[in-house]
Amino acid sequence: MTSQAQATVLFGDVVDSRRDAGAAGFLRTLRDELDRAYGAHGLAPTGFTQGDEIQLLLDTEADPFVAVLRAALHPDTRELRWAVVAGPVEPGVGPATERNGQAFRAARDLLVRARSRREGMLAITGDPAADALLAGLAPLFPALLAELTVRQREVARLLLVDGLRRAEVAERLRVSRATVSVIADRGRVRHLERLAASLAAIFAEGVGRATRNMPARRSGGPA
Repeated sequence: MTSQAQATVLFGDVVDSRRDAGAAGFLRTLRDELDRAYGAHGLAPTGFTQGDEIQLLLDTEADPFVAVLRAALHPDTRELRWAVVAGPVEPGVGPATERNGQAFRAARDLLVRARSRREGMLAITGDPAADALLAGLAPLFPALLAELTVRQREVARLLLVDGLRRAEVAERLRVSRATVSVIADRGRVRHLERLAASLAAIFAEGVGRATRNMPARRSGGPA
């Protein structure tokens, strides 16, 4: 493989990581969880650098917002700032932290922009219409997730990550189903689920349009 391929790159930066001795441990467990969750959709093993930034390289069919959701609902979660970019990446081997290409450079620039704007997440696909929607919606997702209490986060993880029904969550937590419903409703879990699905749909549509609009590349000599 000598030409660049389309992929999705995610950078997740732990906010104020220098003051958090446990950040590296959190990223280690999150890395392992995300590698299991994405499976064959991961184009490289997830990696993290200096205990403060996690990097993922996914195929364009993967939902990148699964990573944001799982990170926010992790039992040992930290505040992260995310950059999500679809675009060309260079071929290579090894973890995502050892890869390069246009999408990686764009993700780095986007993370800097998110930091300067104090946004929890920015995402671009290369399609103007999708990116205009993502500019307004993407920052809302981590902001809403950050408002969850510890108990709401626990219930949300069982519902949205583990895929349990409310009755099963109640049995797991040894509380009534009504209690689970109150916790979930106060945490706006259904709204979070709908927002995550909407972001994934917008991103996928944007990637599809951007890919179709790319000029054809020649892989060899004159056609």
